Amino acid sequence: MASDVDTAPLVGRAELVQTVRSALLGEAAHGQTAAVFLTGESGVGKTRLLGEIGDRLRERGAVVLTGSCLDIGDASPLHPLLQALRRFDAEVSTSPARTSSAVRGLLQMFADETASPDGAGALLERVSRGLHLIAEGRPLVLILDDLQWVDRSTRQLLLYLLAGLGDLQLSVLAAVRAESLQGAHPLRRVLTELRRLRTVRVLDLAPLGRADTETLAVAVVGRTLSADAAEQVWQRSGGNPFVIEELARDLRDGRDGLSETLREIFLDRVDALPQHAHAVVHAVAAGVEPVQHWLLAEVLRMPEDELIAAARAAVAHRLLVGADEGYRLRHRLVAEVLAHELLPAERSGLHRRYAEALTSAPGELHQARLAHHWRLAGEPARALPAAVAAAQEAERLHGYAEAHRHWSAALQLAAEPGPLTVDPVELLENAAEAAHHCGEHARALALLEELAALRGGEPSCALHIRRARYLAAAGRSALAEEEYQRALKAADCSPRDRASAAARLAELLLHLGRYADAGERAREALALAENVVGSATEVVLASSALGFSDACLEDPDAGLAVMRDALDTAERAGQPEDVACAYLHLAELLTGPLNVLEEGVVVARRGAERVTELGLGRTWGTRLLAIAINGLFRVGQWAEAEKVVAAALRHRPSGADAVELLLARCRLSVGYGDIEAAGRDLDAVATLLAGGGARHVIPLLTLRSGLAMWEGRHDVARQAVQRGLTESRSDDVMILSALVWHGLRAEAEAHASRTVEVDPTAVRRLRDVAERVARKSAGAARPVRSVVEGFLALCAAEVSRLDGSDPELWAASAAEWDRRNHPYPAAYSRLRQAEALLARRSRVATAGKLLREAYRVAQGLGAVPLTSEIRELAGRARVSLDERDSISGARGVPVEASDDELAALTAREREVLALVAEGLTNREIGQRLFISERTIGVHVSHIFDKLQVRTRVQASAIQLRNQRG
Repeated sequence: MASDVDTAPLVGRAELVQTVRSALLGEAAHGQTAAVFLTGESGVGKTRLLGEIGDRLRERGAVVLTGSCLDIGDASPLHPLLQALRRFDAEVSTSPARTSSAVRGLLQMFADETASPDGAGALLERVSRGLHLIAEGRPLVLILDDLQWVDRSTRQLLLYLLAGLGDLQLSVLAAVRAESLQGAHPLRRVLTELRRLRTVRVLDLAPLGRADTETLAVAVVGRTLSADAAEQVWQRSGGNPFVIEELARDLRDGRDGLSETLREIFLDRVDALPQHAHAVVHAVAAGVEPVQHWLLAEVLRMPEDELIAAARAAVAHRLLVGADEGYRLRHRLVAEVLAHELLPAERSGLHRRYAEALTSAPGELHQARLAHHWRLAGEPARALPAAVAAAQEAERLHGYAEAHRHWSAALQLAAEPGPLTVDPVELLENAAEAAHHCGEHARALALLEELAALRGGEPSCALHIRRARYLAAAGRSALAEEEYQRALKAADCSPRDRASAAARLAELLLHLGRYADAGERAREALALAENVVGSATEVVLASSALGFSDACLEDPDAGLAVMRDALDTAERAGQPEDVACAYLHLAELLTGPLNVLEEGVVVARRGAERVTELGLGRTWGTRLLAIAINGLFRVGQWAEAEKVVAAALRHRPSGADAVELLLARCRLSVGYGDIEAAGRDLDAVATLLAGGGARHVIPLLTLRSGLAMWEGRHDVARQAVQRGLTESRSDDVMILSALVWHGLRAEAEAHASRTVEVDPTAVRRLRDVAERVARKSAGAARPVRSVVEGFLALCAAEVSRLDGSDPELWAASAAEWDRRNHPYPAAYSRLRQAEALLARRSRVATAGKLLREAYRVAQGLGAVPLTSEIRELAGRARVSLDERDSISGARGVPVEASDDELAALTAREREVLALVAEGLTNREIGQRLFISERTIGVHVSHIFDKLQVRTRVQASAIQLRNQRG
């Protein structure tokens, strides 16, 4: 059946269609993801544009998947994607077998999905891999309508794919009803954040202007309108295309006078329908679209011939749209107009017939839809089991937000009068846990209160422990501590529960910086665990707290011994998550409080290999590799860190784990001066953080500031820092101190370059924050205090640049970072110290020595921007950077010329040069080494500079000559 009898032309949107098409295919053609979100009022033409653009994209060879979000409030996780896949499966049934097989394979994966240790991250990766198979190298475009109703799982999938984590050339086109994004709507914040990104566009679809309104009306009517008629259409439609079309059709059909409102238009149209067609329209309005023909037949119970005739009449009167998958109202405005045209008994009767038809139908039962219809039919006892089944189905797909809504609906249904088929205690427990998993901490705690009231008497030990977990997750640490204390005193507390409560309390106290208290509780937990069989989890948690406590209270050897024993215990017990947790805590101890970076890196990498063998590579393995990467970056082994990043990303992490890795890789790119790669990673992180993740906001903005400074955009750097200070409520003194340094450096760079005026207000604010950080860190643990002191030394030195740079402050900063074995900030400090000495025209020889030492470190790291700045200063001061031109080398002894022409190259640069000599292009080298083509270009440029050559042939000749030697 035709979907409409007289489709109106698309007017006034040609330029927009071209813009969207170019944005989606242009970025994808360059291997990047892209997204366009169309927002606008109801009837402005969003759905029509999605269809038009989708057709154009198909013509260009793209694979287009189209789905719609449901407005029933409790849709299944990933519903629009599943719908899009089923639609595409129907389209490709005659296509090559490989494409059809890939679609059905992905659909089957959803059906077979079970809970796994990797959880939602594994599901996201499998979805991405399935979409990759479907695309077969072609651009893939996912088109979603009514995104204002999107479920949380689909929202997370979109952010995962748009961040580029799926290794998929994907574009997203979605329509959002603007009037729905009110208040705290979750999509509102997401779109606000995504607007900032280069590859994302949020386009507000405005009504048509006066001229386009008349053009559309004339096209529908089929003749020129009188001036009065054209003015009437314009005034009553306000440029809304849907209303224009309806008013114009009334004119064309010779209706006397134009209807004043849409309500009148549609009611007049319904009144003109045959009786059976009335029933069809109201039935579709009560259903969940699209309503399949067989289902409509079951609900209306009319003969097939009558049903087809009635549906055809409704389509002809422009109230329904018919397609292969079923019927839908021509516009959601029709449902709003018809909402009050039925009596309550008539509406509930329709919903009852829908529920009965769905229950009796063979095949897979859509529990969420069934619960929806039974509830609106006034049958809570029959809706309850469907709501429970829908919640369990959502949890199977790791959709805890959707599960929480279903459990909440089940609780409401259970409160209705009548016999209960489900244990209310079980309902409350499941609802609370789902709320906790999806971050609804206040709701989770409220449900626990209901649970305690329902059980009566004194709360159990298990309930105290659960409440403490929820409070800790909500950031209410003091109350969480009290709950753990109550659990330990509870009369019904079993030895295992007591050991668990003590271990978790020790962990909480450690995070609060109360190291002595944490150690005391940890020892208590370990003593309790000795008498409990299978208590490896408690032992690992308590040992971690005790190890960190001892290390921070000046007994590092004792702390390290405890952590190693915990790892042995976990390995003997054989529980994968306990082994992973023990490795993670041991690596954190070595790279944190103990500052034994090299050993910490080794432990982290060995742990990542082990947990990958145990099936936890995507989560715990990624976290361990992130520790290794940050350790390697700090000690200056950037090339090795780059390799570990590539290995970690092959695990396809998601969420916070992916953010950590992308920030680590971006840190390397900023250091290397690979502006394009750094910008791409920052956009990917911002995409992921649009769904939440406050603790990563400051590191993101710190890196944005650092990148902007190397680009010479000091005003942009300032804005990033000020945004971090304004938007984040973090009290983490380490990340705040790094942010403040970047802010003061941006002001100092602006002062030195004279391209941007220094902002005295910003400087004053930054100095205030630095003083607050200094006061707060004074009582922190030694390792935290040590790192903060390094950044505060940089801050003090940067402030001096605003009024005559002080070389002594820069010398103090270099000494601080040397003591921590952090070569990059030490080299930066020496550059600034030399700059200050040269500005004062004193100790020129010392300045030259400092520049040469900084240059040696920067070249060894591959830090191109820092190397360039050192060269520029040395050139202005006429200081030679060649060690052989100085009286002595950096260590005070003569430097002999090396026989190895490649001695100046880093390990990574040697790898790149070897592949250049094989004749590989930058793109091919990047694919071989799992790094970006742009980064390879930076390495090649650096190689040319160090070898003093200009072409790849000359560089290859040196490589081959040294190979023969």
